[in-house]
Amino acid sequence: MIRSLFKRWKGQSPQDSLVSSTSEMPGERPPADSRARARALVMALQDEICAGLEQIDGSGRFQEESWERPEGGGGRSRVMREGRIFEQGGVNFSEVQGEELPPSILKQRPEAKGHPWFATGTSMVLHPRNPFVPTVHLNYRYFEAGPVWWFGGGADLTPFYPFLEDARHFHRTHQEACDSVDERLYQVFKPWCDEYFFLKHRQETRGVGGIFYDYQDGSGRLYRGQDPEGPAARKASEIGAVPLSWEQLFALAGANGRAFLPAYSPIIERRNGLSYGDRERQFQLYRRGRYVEFNLVWDRGTIFGLQTNGRTESILMSLPPLARWEYAYQPAPGSREALLTDLFTRPQDWFGDPSLEDRCRPHQAVN
Repeated sequence: MIRSLFKRWKGQSPQDSLVSSTSEMPGERPPADSRARARALVMALQDEICAGLEQIDGSGRFQEESWERPEGGGGRSRVMREGRIFEQGGVNFSEVQGEELPPSILKQRPEAKGHPWFATGTSMVLHPRNPFVPTVHLNYRYFEAGPVWWFGGGADLTPFYPFLEDARHFHRTHQEACDSVDERLYQVFKPWCDEYFFLKHRQETRGVGGIFYDYQDGSGRLYRGQDPEGPAARKASEIGAVPLSWEQLFALAGANGRAFLPAYSPIIERRNGLSYGDRERQFQLYRRGRYVEFNLVWDRGTIFGLQTNGRTESILMSLPPLARWEYAYQPAPGSREALLTDLFTRPQDWFGDPSLEDRCRPHQAVN
């Protein structure tokens, strides 16, 4: 099944021939049917991912609810509960519009102020039952506000028990998707993901990352994050301008969205059969608490949804069904839980650092 998913993804990858950056004009206007095409793309990703996840789970099914937003637009939320693999998970589609963007967006794009806006996207969070299967998140979106437009999105992996090969596979698959549009993108989007999914109050990443990008508008500016001195900003400065057309950015969203199942499915197949006990379950619930903290305190998607009067149940479907907190918890020194905490919640060079294998091997956490 995994081979067929990967072949299907490969067959749908975007065009290999790219428009020369010298022909790109910053501020390019989107095509006349941009909104319809973006909507169709994210709806198709929702359909494809839901169908693939139901096939993988084997017994769980997504229940769909459609909703309307009084100020304009709406969406469809699909939630699976008590599946064979997924304790709970949701895959959302939304298409919303309004007269004034919320502060969380205007802070980054003040030139959009005063313009009617449109946004469409798909987002997903899956919480498997087995602690050896990681939680995973995906989001791809498109915005327009008057003359301003941009694409954003990404996917990241949050393991509870570490396996180096899982982190590498997830990153490798998304790197290949980025490379299908431009080989410089992953070099910025990987550290940007480490930076974005970071719990400042805990000084740790949410997991092993993946890719993250935002405000990609064809101007050639790859990085528009919060840390102008950080690794992503430095790499973007080193690379220089990478002007991408609307069509290329549209292709990037499609390539990465279709990369999700090949990136995540093999991890499920490798780990879901592993046996676990109460210790592993309790540690999973404890680490899920960190996921809740990030989504409620730092996540811009949650903030945007609430500020724009989105459907609360759909916005908060990213939260796990069960989680716990423990005062001043410290994992036992030398334990696998300590390896997760010390290594897999810190930004890593997953492909270029040979010491990772040496640190993971004593815990049987390489393969």
